[in-house]
Amino acid sequence: MEALIPDHSFEHMPQFMLIVVALTAIYALIRGADILVESAAGMAYRMGIPKIIVGATIVSLGTTSPECAVSVMAAWSGNAGLALGNAVGSIIADTGLIFGLGCAMVVLPADKFVLKRQGWTKIATDVLLIGLCYTTWFTMGDEATLGRAVGILLCVLLVGYLLLSVYWARQHNAAEKLANPTVQPVVSEHEEHATELAHKSMGMMVLWLFIGLVVVIFASRFLVGSATEVALRWGIPQVVIAATLVAFGTSLPELMVGMSAIRKGHYELLVGNIIGADILNVLFVVGVSAIARPLPIIDPSGQIPAIFLYLHLPTMLIMTSLFMFYIFSAIKHGSFRRWQGYPLLALYVIYVVLQFVLTV
Repeated sequence: MEALIPDHSFEHMPQFMLIVVALTAIYALIRGADILVESAAGMAYRMGIPKIIVGATIVSLGTTSPECAVSVMAAWSGNAGLALGNAVGSIIADTGLIFGLGCAMVVLPADKFVLKRQGWTKIATDVLLIGLCYTTWFTMGDEATLGRAVGILLCVLLVGYLLLSVYWARQHNAAEKLANPTVQPVVSEHEEHATELAHKSMGMMVLWLFIGLVVVIFASRFLVGSATEVALRWGIPQVVIAATLVAFGTSLPELMVGMSAIRKGHYELLVGNIIGADILNVLFVVGVSAIARPLPIIDPSGQIPAIFLYLHLPTMLIMTSLFMFYIFSAIKHGSFRRWQGYPLLALYVIYVVLQFVLTV
């Protein structure tokens, strides 16, 4: 990809143009992800794959495709701060900003079955990534990297998680039918759209799937290139840009789904989307990025340890701990409390401010 769009293509752009390119790339990423989700879901329906599998795998993988594309391209080009910082920053944005905002706006319902399974899986994957980073740093020092072996491990866990998700979803569906045999299942917007797409020819859906993939890949390259150049000109570490602007931009699909779910009264979609996206940010995004190229935890400038290890990971750990407490409370009371969103939002604001205070 660098051969087609080399780094020097961004060096001579005016700063205003770089910002325009970055914003356009973020929009293209979102649209490309939408096309991927819709086309893949339509193909799944056309091939007779059960609805529950589409919801548990294709849609959740599609909404994290921007993060994965950006991180893989960043890793491949050697921008460790963007690769690892984007994944961690996306988890912080998902949990602190999106879930925190949704929780503060409405009373989010707590599906005990999901929280006891996917909810705890999110906690486990967050802790796993934090543990891998700190353990590697303590044992290897300045040469610490998350190597391809770690990437393979995470991808194996990803396959296991997807298979378990399908099994859990079927269990959940069967349990709901037994508890409420006369209640008709709610069909989401994604499923309705996928059903419509299923009437199109398989060749057309494959074509749109390919177009969506190309858009995501090329948009990710433009976003990485422009964000890197802006970081260099402003004197801001790449990891800060990755964990704020880029991470927020690539988390926009989750934000849009969450706000749409609240507007239409499907509050469960916000909770499930955030939990699933965070799990995939660790297993899918970091895993595939580490396979593409080992991810250094410390860069030669020494800026990543001071920021990534001392601010980003601790913030992620605090938010994960808060979310774990919220799960305990939600399982007990049957819903999340609105006040629980405010600490997460406050943490996210403090986190963003501290990055610029400590690095600019």
